[in-house]
Amino acid sequence: MKTTPYMAMMGTSSQRLRFLPGRFQIDHHPTGHVPPVDVDWLVMVRAPDGLTVVRHAEAAPAQAWLALYSGDTAHELEATGMLSALLVPLKDAGISVFVGSTFEADVVLVPEARRDDAVQALRRAGHHVA
Repeated sequence: MKTTPYMAMMGTSSQRLRFLPGRFQIDHHPTGHVPPVDVDWLVMVRAPDGLTVVRHAEAAPAQAWLALYSGDTAHELEATGMLSALLVPLKDAGISVFVGSTFEADVVLVPEARRDDAVQALRRAGHHVA
């Protein structure tokens, strides 16, 4: 895949992304208590404002999210611009996101209703979306 002017400006190469199976919901637990162990969670982050859990969606969540995973182009912690290369095109397309990062990759959640828009925005920026 060719490098677009946007990617050249960011100083990064294109990334390979794939959707993780299923739909997800984002829960906030202000008390910070960990949910029961049988909750099928994808991302769990504890911060001063409580605990945020991204988990597989129930039958009809208020808003379902889809998870894009950048693990096929894993990167070192010191790599710069990898996450912004994904987020800026989504911002420019008016798509809200929720992000969880791992040691080598990122999970970028987009609203289910904006799936096609997200794919188009990322492809226009030079990324490969499977």
